[in-house]
Amino acid sequence: MAPRANWKGFLRLSLVTCPVALYPATSDTEKVSFNQINRKTGHRIKYLKVDAETGDEVTSEDIVKGYKVDTDTYIEVTKDELDEIALDSTHTIEIDEFVPKADIDNRYLIRPYYLVPDGKVGHDAFAVIRETIRSMDKVAIGRVVLTNREHIIALEPLESGLMGTLLRYPYEVRSEKEYFDDIQDVKLTKDMLDLAKHIVEKKSGAFEPELFEDHYEAALIDLINKKRAGAPIATKAAPKTGGNVINLMDALKKSLASEKDAAPAAKETVKEAVKGKKPKKRAEGQREMLLPISGKGGKEAAAKPAPKEAAKKADKPVRAPARAKKAG
Repeated sequence: MAPRANWKGFLRLSLVTCPVALYPATSDTEKVSFNQINRKTGHRIKYLKVDAETGDEVTSEDIVKGYKVDTDTYIEVTKDELDEIALDSTHTIEIDEFVPKADIDNRYLIRPYYLVPDGKVGHDAFAVIRETIRSMDKVAIGRVVLTNREHIIALEPLESGLMGTLLRYPYEVRSEKEYFDDIQDVKLTKDMLDLAKHIVEKKSGAFEPELFEDHYEAALIDLINKKRAGAPIATKAAPKTGGNVINLMDALKKSLASEKDAAPAAKETVKEAVKGKKPKKRAEGQREMLLPISGKGGKEAAAKPAPKEAAKKADKPVRAPARAKKAG
């Protein structure tokens, strides 16, 4: 299934305008997720919207937005009133300014999106805007409305398209001073820094995200597969801690000795493993590593031989379809 756009509208630079679509650049749908179930019945838990005072269930048409001003006092705001204050950026990303990328504090970054031309028209205008941003070696700053709220978005060229990164407003970023004021100002010797630098050099390499491993996700998949197969679940012993560091110089020396050959060898092993495997399609995901369940409850299905076609399907990993977010 082709991905659905989170937003569709227009990208505008002065008088140059083109229709565009905005797609999320990241996804958590491949990760293992859990439902809450009733331990006694095995049924899924259902949540109801109820009146906090009466306990009565409330239908969707009777639910409105309210801003809390006191313990039991709310200012009701209707959908029509919210529509009245809708901004132009609801349907248009207006480029307001261009800034050097280095000027954007990482704390302001929220999440990335892909911006592409929408439809067959407007590709020329899109290319003009994209290549102008590329040639200036800057980032375009604009505004976009997602889930009824206006966001600042930073646009930069990415191959033939644009990557848009949502940015936080200043009131959303906490000052570091309230956290860093109590950090002591200590003096470090040159020997300590030299040893630390050697450790860093041993661990240095190129940024290769394809080598990242989600160990917890792999452990979850292994746990679920074992439980499906009825295998015993072994309990791990608590990991031993190294204790408090008494002598920093000794700790640095021991760290350097242990890092001499371990890191490069491990990385080369992972690289070889990655090279030997064909890259999976994005739609397959980690969740496909889970074993399938044949029939209801597994045990009943095992007693009855399944037809050939059904057996073939059961051999394939089953994956729940990802639900696309609705545009706000």
